[in-house]
Amino acid sequence: MLTDILDLTVNYWPYFLKGTRMTVVLSVSAVILGVMAGCIAALMRLSRIKALNYIATAYVDVFRGTPLIVQLWIFYLQLTQFMTFPKFSLWGVSMDEFIPCLAALALNSGAYVSEIIRAGIQAVEKGQMEASRSLGMGHWMAMRLIIMPQAIKNILPAIGNEFVSMIKETAIIQYLGVADIMYCRNAVQMQTYQPLPTYYIAAVIYFLLTFFTSKGVNLFERRLKRSDRQAA
Repeated sequence: MLTDILDLTVNYWPYFLKGTRMTVVLSVSAVILGVMAGCIAALMRLSRIKALNYIATAYVDVFRGTPLIVQLWIFYLQLTQFMTFPKFSLWGVSMDEFIPCLAALALNSGAYVSEIIRAGIQAVEKGQMEASRSLGMGHWMAMRLIIMPQAIKNILPAIGNEFVSMIKETAIIQYLGVADIMYCRNAVQMQTYQPLPTYYIAAVIYFLLTFFTSKGVNLFERRLKRSDRQAA
């Protein structure tokens, strides 16, 4: 078994490298867009305008309450009916496959990130807002300059963990023909008729990606705590 794994790794490493590259790019893009969507949704949920609150709550409930695979297929089938995508490809993946995957993953991530951001904002002492308002700041100015920077500092480790989760969740995009790690693993299996060794290789790649990402998040979190102690 170990010999088969090593042989497949040596002979088919371009396939796995291509899949790893796509997985990383899609994960990073989805988390960045998800943080943006989550920030907007969190502010809408904290808004005093009930309509915005209802819209954001519905968004979070729908995307957290339905399976990602269902969201992925709905985005793919719906967007390809009503949109014309750019006529170019990214590493062999056409935009009519890549964009729906990115949209589904980003909005799904945004629903979870919004709750993280909302909790981070609510964790900031209420006195911070009151002190800002006493200095003449408006609500949104105080939120932007005083509350959000403190909240972001508290939630950055959780955002890092969301990135770790997203790396694993992207495995679902293989069903739309996007050449991620699992899709490329399928291609190698079809050529070699060795399913088990290819699964081991994919598992090792995912483990390495999540392991080093987790270590980076932990290191960053320790540095934040050290800077807080020095500031105190």
